[in-house]
Amino acid sequence: MLSFVFRKLATLRKSLRRLRDSRLHRRYIQGDRKPWTPGYHVEKRKVIAESTSNPDWPCYAIPENYGFRLDERVVEYPWFVARLPGGGGRLLDAGSVLNFDYLVENPKISEKNLYISTLAPESHAFWKKGVNYVFEDLRESCFRDSYFDWICCLSTLEHIGLDNTRFSPSDATKLENRPESCLKAVGEFRRMLKPGGRLYLSVPYGKAKNHRWFQVFDGDMIDRVIAEFQPNEVVETVYRYSPDGWTVSDRLAAADETYFDIHTQSEYDSDFAAASRAVICLEMVK
Repeated sequence: MLSFVFRKLATLRKSLRRLRDSRLHRRYIQGDRKPWTPGYHVEKRKVIAESTSNPDWPCYAIPENYGFRLDERVVEYPWFVARLPGGGGRLLDAGSVLNFDYLVENPKISEKNLYISTLAPESHAFWKKGVNYVFEDLRESCFRDSYFDWICCLSTLEHIGLDNTRFSPSDATKLENRPESCLKAVGEFRRMLKPGGRLYLSVPYGKAKNHRWFQVFDGDMIDRVIAEFQPNEVVETVYRYSPDGWTVSDRLAAADETYFDIHTQSEYDSDFAAASRAVICLEMVK
């Protein structure tokens, strides 16, 4: 009887959340669509869910006005899902960027044995769906050599070695300022991948800057990341934000791009960028 009541309450809560999200989304779309205002996350989730569920999503010719005033997740996620092969195997999410229902349920991801490695537990988990969770420092992972077929590390590497107390507030050891130590994590990714395994990596790109809790990578640092991994093959994709949305770009055109940090800036910039103005995505084969 109690289980029936709990199921009914859970269903009711989901319905109420959907109604709330629908109302917020409508206000956001009808308003000025400022990043991080109420309804922003609903729009971002909608765009990501639609693009990642499209088997023909065009990584290299994204639609005009795509991702208008949305952050770089709207290009990183569909890029990763589009490049990820179908079929079974072991997939490591290094950074817990896939820990959302619409991503763990994506057909390409759900058919794999998914492991999520991150610093600390989050408010939601999908262990009932078979997702495995490990809490650790990616520079010293617990997994054995040549264990994974694929590793996904989207917008995570830029945080390693810097101030991560916002993700693990009670742990003073997470307050660091060693930006170059992120390369140790890249070495760990190579160690944990099987021969022929693939690393899908993305970071903010443009004018190098240490924002204390993350860093923006320039071309020299990207070259160091690639050299650390020693790939047999690498496919590089650069996305750049403009006031009209995201477009495919290249290193040279995006070399001077900067980052809008909602946590430290009191006013929006004129282009209403939500976060990074450029991101580089690397698919590297061991």
